[in-house]
Parts: sequence; structure tokens; C-alpha cells
Amino acid sequence: MATIIHTQAKMYRFENFVIGIKDTLPEEIDLIYEMEAQGENLKYVIPYDKKRHLNVIENEDEEHLSVCCKETQNLIGFIILAGLKNPNLSLEFRRIIIQNNGKGIGRQCLQLIKSYCFKELKFHRFWLDVFEENLRAIHIYQSEGFKEEGRLVVKQDEEYRTLLILSILEDEFFK
Repeated sequence: MATIIHTQAKMYRFENFVIGIKDTLPEEIDLIYEMEAQGENLKYVIPYDKKRHLNVIENEDEEHLSVCCKETQNLIGFIILAGLKNPNLSLEFRRIIIQNNGKGIGRQCLQLIKSYCFKELKFHRFWLDVFEENLRAIHIYQSEGFKEEGRLVVKQDEEYRTLLILSILEDEFFK
């Protein structure tokens, strides 16, 4: 079981009444690595090693964000965005991992990140890929305005799996 990291008094990049999202600190990577490797989470991501997570923190084209419970100030998940320097203004929602699924935290993160993508960063397109068997995530994404653009087959551990490519455009977000 992952240890809990209590974060210091926050300066969240964005927040609502329940969660705050901030830049990930290098000392949080051990816990993030553990979160990613836990049961259900591991089924739906191609995991990063600790070095790759640290590289995301340092990379100007990617953003590694920590999700914290505002009440307890505990780290409860993380998000990775990619393509911050994309000249086509298309931002990838590369990863979201939330501990204790089923409490609406993932949807709240998605809403905050969509707003960040379109209102603050001024991107035109926000996209992601999701394994086709991750029905809960697909339902949330579609209910938040994402539409299927296509499919991609990847080989993972000697097995072929299908990823759905979903996106939402700027004008769809602002409707």
C-alpha cells in the first residue's frame, strides 16, 4: 500500500472545493509510481518507470501535475499532459491516475483540465487515448464532450490491444 504524502500549504495551479492540482514535485514520484502500478490502474496504462516520470517534470513540452485532496492535503492522484509546444494547438491528456476510483474525482480533474486547456492555454484540440475495455473512463470522457476520432492497435506484453482516440475541440467546449 502506498504511503501518504502530506503536501505543504498549497499554491494550487487550479482547484475546486474538493481537489487542488499543482505541479508535481520530484519527491512525490515514488508514491506516483506506486499509484500507477496498483491493480486496476495497471490494466489501463502503459506504465512509466520513475526516471520517465522525473523526465516529464523536466520536459518543457510535458506537464506532470499532482492531484491533492484539499481537506486532507494528501496526494490522491496525478495527471500528465503532453504537447504544450504543439504548433497545431493540440494538447494530449496523456495520463490520469486517481486512487480510490468511483468518487467523482476523475471527472472533477477532467473538468478542471479541460478548462485549463481551452481557457488558459488557448489550445484548439484536447485529445486522449483510452483502452477500449476501460468502459468507465470512456463513459466519463464521452459525457464530458469527447468524441471518438479513431482507433489504434498497440502491442503490450505480447498482446494486441485497441486504443480509442477521443477528442474535444475548443468550440465544442465553449458551447
